[in-house]
Amino acid sequence: MPERKHIVIIHGPNLNMLGLREIGIYGGKSMEDINSELASEARRLNITIDFFQSNSEGELVTRIQKCRGTADGIVLNAGAYTHYSIALRDAISASQVPAVEIHISNIYKREIFRHTSVIAPVCIGQICGIGPHGYILALHALMDQKHDPWLS
Repeated sequence: MPERKHIVIIHGPNLNMLGLREIGIYGGKSMEDINSELASEARRLNITIDFFQSNSEGELVTRIQKCRGTADGIVLNAGAYTHYSIALRDAISASQVPAVEIHISNIYKREIFRHTSVIAPVCIGQICGIGPHGYILALHALMDQKHDPWLS
């Protein structure tokens, strides 16, 4: 039997306010609701999963770094840090762990400053605009990963 994969879900700034803020953009589900759905899907897929949320860029960088050698994948919603955090970009690259960038809203249909992702080039993919279900799709993308993106 293959070894169980371990995936880390990382929520960035303001995601602890989901379900309370800008419901027209982000919907009514809380971060806890999303985590609960992810935990159920992880059980179904027979994988282990950890959750982390911080509003602090440094704490996010540290958590990503800790994934190196301990996680098989990262699902990252970096929130506003997506658009300018070179520190997060460098942490993802240095971790050498496949990461999927996730956004609940479609960042390309919003303000122009949200159209740029500095972390996308070091992620295996980006999912945006389909609501919280994007987290589940990101989990599946990591489970279906057949190659090492760092060697290609």
